[in-house]
Amino acid sequence: MQLRPATRSAHAQQAPMLAAAWAGARAVAVGAHGTVLLSDDRGASWRQASVVPTQLTLTGLSFANEREGWAVGHGGVVLHTQDGGERWQLQRSELSQDRPLFAVHFFDRERGVAVGLWSLVLVTRDGGRHWQTQELAPPPGSQRADLNLFGLFAGPGGALYAAAEKGYVLHSADGGQSWDYLSTGYRGSFWSGLAMPDGVLLVGGLRGALYRSGDNGRSWNRIQHESKAAITAWAQTGERSCLAVGQDGLQLLSTDNGASYQAAPRQDRARLAAVLANANKPALLFSGQGPLTSQP
Repeated sequence: MQLRPATRSAHAQQAPMLAAAWAGARAVAVGAHGTVLLSDDRGASWRQASVVPTQLTLTGLSFANEREGWAVGHGGVVLHTQDGGERWQLQRSELSQDRPLFAVHFFDRERGVAVGLWSLVLVTRDGGRHWQTQELAPPPGSQRADLNLFGLFAGPGGALYAAAEKGYVLHSADGGQSWDYLSTGYRGSFWSGLAMPDGVLLVGGLRGALYRSGDNGRSWNRIQHESKAAITAWAQTGERSCLAVGQDGLQLLSTDNGASYQAAPRQDRARLAAVLANANKPALLFSGQGPLTSQP
């Protein structure tokens, strides 16, 4: 397999989008076919990035500041931008292994973590110029570490969490060098999570599974709600409010630090994969049909 640059398309705004992040006041989204979309008007309009060195699907995105960001995806690719997402350069690829990266988080311009298939954890301390593989210990009762790590989210004090299979949430207090397994009591896959104030952690995944911890992950409770649609992404929309989105147009709003939720599903049942809080405006949603700027 060879890397080929993403092509310019008049229909780029309809490409499936899988991850999004703010680069200062600019919204950036990534997805299928190496598509990178940019918005400088809070999501009212979108345009395609000018240089992306791969057509492989991009699945994760993180910005350390308004200019420097990283995207990860299939083929183990890591891309880096220094101009707010306009132009990207390849930092890493492992095309022979078919071991995709699903999520990335940068604490600052130098320190970052990426995770993916079969407990793959990569750590950098030089802005992505070099990546080191961190070997994970097996989960309790298992012979090997082979969980898919689907999402990353940061908490207070430099804490980092990974949403994983078999009901696990992984926690690192040292920038991804070592990890603990937090068992929620669930047996399915978690795809995403969010850290809220007062030690509250929220994770969501298959069949609408939604779990909450009020003590930084030491204990967990399942939160019941109306939908069985998979939860794919979270955004904190206020000091104690958050929004979870997912398949079948799922939208779950909480105003009590994640303790209860009001469902407001989209009538078009769009496959929502990412969400960005948008100041005092409606959240930006990203779907299998591209960015969504309305709220049907």
